[in-house]
Amino acid sequence: MTTPPPVPPPPAGHSTPPSPPGTGRRRAVAVPWLATALVLALALAGYLWVTTTQWQRTAQEWEGEAHRYASEAAALDQQLEGANAELTAARDQLAAATGRISELANEKAQLGDENVASQQHLDYQARVSEAAAKVAVALGSCVNAQEQLIGYLEDADAYDPADLTRFQNQVGDLCDKANDANDALQAELAS
Repeated sequence: MTTPPPVPPPPAGHSTPPSPPGTGRRRAVAVPWLATALVLALALAGYLWVTTTQWQRTAQEWEGEAHRYASEAAALDQQLEGANAELTAARDQLAAATGRISELANEKAQLGDENVASQQHLDYQARVSEAAAKVAVALGSCVNAQEQLIGYLEDADAYDPADLTRFQNQVGDLCDKANDANDALQAELAS
């Protein structure tokens, strides 16, 4: 390999050495390319910044939606648990009322004089049977309505929340009436 010839020192009075031949032309060609590359890099950086900002905003919106749906799901789970507890209580009351009816009917059947006891027993049986039928129907309706409410709450997204609340209140009223009928039966049985 050969070494390039030495560059002569600049003449006196010149502060910068003369540029090698063709250097000015290379600069003239390189400057537009570098300027274009700089503009493209800045445009790409601006695009990426705008895109990132939009993605961040969209992610925040989705996160807000997710929190809202999680809160709604938690509230519906609590309603479902409450409805299940009411259903269990209504079933327990129905079982207790049925057992008590049988016990009292057996006790009353063993009353004194056959004719008087028979008439009293028939009257009592009629009252108890009528009251028991009302209680059984009312508690059965309460149980069925609560099962239906549970089904609605399990698929709560398919229904309007106001309709669910209204139906839940109606079920509560129906079960309150069933409890009132049960109280009336218990009073009849105690007499």
